[in-house]
Amino acid sequence: MRNWKFAISSADEAPATAPILLQGSVEHNLQMAAQYGYDAIEIHTREDVEMDYQTITAASTCFGSRVAAVVTGRLNTEGKCSLMADEPYIVASTMDGMRQYIDMAQKLGADIVIGWVKGNIPQGGKREKYMARLAKNLQILNDYAKERDVKINIEVINRYEVNVFTTADEIMEFLEQYPLDNCYAHLDTFHMGVDECDPVGAIYRCGKRLGYFHLADNSRRYPGSGQFDFRKILQALDDIGYEGYLSVECFPFPTPEIAATRAITHLKDIAQDMSAPYRCEASA
Repeated sequence: MRNWKFAISSADEAPATAPILLQGSVEHNLQMAAQYGYDAIEIHTREDVEMDYQTITAASTCFGSRVAAVVTGRLNTEGKCSLMADEPYIVASTMDGMRQYIDMAQKLGADIVIGWVKGNIPQGGKREKYMARLAKNLQILNDYAKERDVKINIEVINRYEVNVFTTADEIMEFLEQYPLDNCYAHLDTFHMGVDECDPVGAIYRCGKRLGYFHLADNSRRYPGSGQFDFRKILQALDDIGYEGYLSVECFPFPTPEIAATRAITHLKDIAQDMSAPYRCEASA
C-alpha cells in the first residue's frame, strides 16, 4: 500500500455552509493542518489576493506541510467569470484571472483546480459550440501552466450544480478529444455519490489522468460519518497507481476540529489496515 499524501481544505474565511475546514492565513492553516496530521492544504482564494510568499515558505518548512492546490472557484462565484461566457470581456477577464492563479500556484509549488469557473452551457445553447470554446481557452491555459510546471485539475461536479463534466466518463471523453496534455481529471467522492453509477469504475476510467481527489462522505460531512466505503475507494486509487493528494473537503460539522481529526483518523486507519501483511492463523 502506498504512502498516501493527505490534504485539507482551507480559506482565509468561509461561511459555515462551505466545505472548508481551516480558516485563517495560509501560514496559520499550514500549522493547523500539520497539527491535525495532514501533509498539505488546498487554498480557496481570489486570484488577486496578496500573499507573503517568503513567510509562507518559511511556515511550510517549519511545520512540514505545504500547499497542494489552489482552488479557483471564487473567480466564478464572486467574480462572475466563466471560460464559456458569450461576452468577450468576461472571457478575457477569466483568462487574466486564471493566469494570476497559475502564477500564484507556481510560487507556492502547487497545482490548480478548475471547477465552477469553467462555466455552464446556457439554456438552449448548442453544446458543441460551448465545448469548443472551453477547449480553446483551456488549451491556452494548458500551455501557460505547463511552462510553469503547474498542473490543471478539472473537477467533476454533480448535475445539480453544473451541466458540464458531471461524470468521469464525460471529462475523460473531453480530455481524450482535445490535446490538453497538462489537464487532468479531478474526482470528488461527494459528487461521485450523486452521478456515478459505479464510483470505483469512475476511478478506473480516469486511470493515469486522475490528477486530484476530494474526499467527503455521502452527506458531505467527514469521511467515516456516513455510507461510503472508503476502503474500496483507496483500493481503486492504489490499483491505478494514483500518486496525487487525497484532500478532505467536507462540511465543518460538528466542528471543524472534530471533522478534521475524525476524517484523517478514519482514512489513515483504513490505509494502515490495507497495508498490514496478511496473517493466516491455523485452526485449533
